Amino acid sequence: MNVKLLNSLITYSWMVGFLQPLITHTLILQLDFCGPNVIDHFFCDVAPLLELSCSDRTWVEIEVSIVALFVGLFQMLFIIITYILIFYSIFNMSSKAGKEKALSTCSSHLAVVCTYYGTLIILYLSPARGYSFSLNKMLSFINTMVTPFFNPIIYTMRNQEIRMAFKVLLFYKQNNFSSLRLK
Repeated sequence: MNVKLLNSLITYSWMVGFLQPLITHTLILQLDFCGPNVIDHFFCDVAPLLELSCSDRTWVEIEVSIVALFVGLFQMLFIIITYILIFYSIFNMSSKAGKEKALSTCSSHLAVVCTYYGTLIILYLSPARGYSFSLNKMLSFINTMVTPFFNPIIYTMRNQEIRMAFKVLLFYKQNNFSSLRLK
């Protein structure tokens, strides 16, 4: 990694992060909204906001799907290629213990990545009309709350000392928790 590549990646991230929502918001600002002004959701997401519109929202839905497809596909391809290279390196290791440790680390990260991208694909690449908003809420909750919660749990439980402290705590809870004196 050199400084030029680093600056290019930073610039690309900022440009995409600024321009993509700008296009979506510009298209949404052209919509007419009538009726209730309450969004039945945890946060102001695109699909529930578009449900409040009484004008044609086809262009916004097309733009959101195209952007989600290209941005999500680029990121997912990058992760898949990275994992192929990681697995290639792991299988070329000579130590069995090293292979097991590396596969354990990768599998926990892969579980988080699959949960994150699985919910994103269902939320933003599925047709906007005809699906349940309770499903949308549930998937949004998984995507915004559960997935970020996975990392600390997974990586904390991989630590041997914390895992032993957790086992001791469970043991004391099962066998007279009141005898445990915290100092």
